Amino acid sequence: MLQLESLAAGYGDLLAVRAVSLAVEEGECVALIGANGAGKTTTLRALSGLIPIRGGHAVFRGRALAGLTPRQIVALGLAHVPEGRQLFPSLTTRENLEMGARTPDARAARRASLDRVFGLFPRLREREGQRAGTLSGGEQQMLAIGRGLMARPRLLLLDEPSLGLAPLTVRLIFEIVSTVNREGTTILLVEQNVRRALGLCHRGYVIENGEITLAGSRDDLLGSAHVRQAYLGV
Repeated sequence: MLQLESLAAGYGDLLAVRAVSLAVEEGECVALIGANGAGKTTTLRALSGLIPIRGGHAVFRGRALAGLTPRQIVALGLAHVPEGRQLFPSLTTRENLEMGARTPDARAARRASLDRVFGLFPRLREREGQRAGTLSGGEQQMLAIGRGLMARPRLLLLDEPSLGLAPLTVRLIFEIVSTVNREGTTILLVEQNVRRALGLCHRGYVIENGEITLAGSRDDLLGSAHVRQAYLGV
């Protein structure tokens, strides 16, 4: 579904990502793990068209992503839930969700998508008319994921969904992400909580200094001496 080969991207004169090669097959949940500044968020921003791809290849469902606008990329079936949620705080919960359904196909299925999101996140139904800026951190993260799902993506890019959340809320969020994946949405997950990410995903990649340095199944990575020392504190 998604193939990256020596992807390069960055900001200004800085190349934050220099050689990212990975693949995500349909139906998988794949983790991209690494320290702050390793290039995880930059990789997702390049895939969703928010910054230009400067080198290498990124192909999604047979289509090269380089040069496409974010709108075109969403229309292909790729949606991005960004780090920090980036909601519209003055809009209501429902209005934020509806902002996720911008392509013709997503607009046509908006009612069904709303029902699905409210089924996954009953709290959002309770807060349907509440301004997003007044929601709790956990509710805002639910809303950000729900907005991404409103685009009816084939592949969902999730950037740090546990950031700043209490442990019980993190567990709930990850349970719902697991449900979304089991229901057929492919997921590429960026997450600093390595143990939680690998517990959810089928396999993963380690990115360090803008390059993929390790890849394998969840068991391979959890058993890796480097991962255990660098990211699990073992």
